[in-house]
Amino acid sequence: MSLTNEEKLLAELSEKLDVLIKVVSIQVGADKTVTERARLLKMAGVDNHSISQVLNTSPDAVRTFTKHLRNKNKR
Repeated sequence: MSLTNEEKLLAELSEKLDVLIKVVSIQVGADKTVTERARLLKMAGVDNHSISQVLNTSPDAVRTFTKHLRNKNKR
């Protein structure tokens, strides 16, 4: 199956946006601990997988770092 030019452009744009998100995420809270950075990124709406890539950790660790945010939202 061949992709149309539009589909190719959208795929390229998506890849570039992913790179931009990672670059900006790396800069967020550079003076903070990994836990604080994970929490900041999570509050900004970044998914656990992306956060784990930026912070060089596992998605499970990110889930643990951001656990209190989920508990806070349940109250």
